[in-house]
Amino acid sequence: MNWITVAPRRTLALMSAACVAMLAFGMYLQHVVGLEPCPMCIVQRYALIGVAVFAGLASARSQKSWWMSWAVLALATAGFGAFTAARQSWLQWYPPEVATCGRDFYGMIEHYSLSRSIPMIFRGSGDCTAVDWTFLGGSIANWSFVWFTAFAVLLLVLLLRRGGAHARYA
Repeated sequence: MNWITVAPRRTLALMSAACVAMLAFGMYLQHVVGLEPCPMCIVQRYALIGVAVFAGLASARSQKSWWMSWAVLALATAGFGAFTAARQSWLQWYPPEVATCGRDFYGMIEHYSLSRSIPMIFRGSGDCTAVDWTFLGGSIANWSFVWFTAFAVLLLVLLLRRGGAHARYA
């Protein structure tokens, strides 16, 4: 665990790079394999972009207050992404009795107010219960939950240890 806190900026930069790699894989699944993302998948993508940006910004400067501030935002975004992925996993394991395909993500945002769109997204649609791709028995939502949780734990370790008094900010 020491390797995480010795150089927090490197750890944050690696986290940001991992997020970018996961986003690239999502684009591959969409544009090459032909999987269409559901509204909850798109929300998870935005959360992954947020973690990548916040972790990248946190790694940009060696000032402790700088990286800790951005790491807190990355932690909040990773928690939101984990919540969304957990909700989608729940819908996949226990699909509603009546699964209908609702509007797409952008259609909801364009035609309804944000206060009405957000509950519609988390209610899920027939698209959100479908498992189109698996790896080692887990769906995309399951793996997203694992990664978001891993990022959140890593960020918590960094923030709680505060990089240690002896740590380099390199």
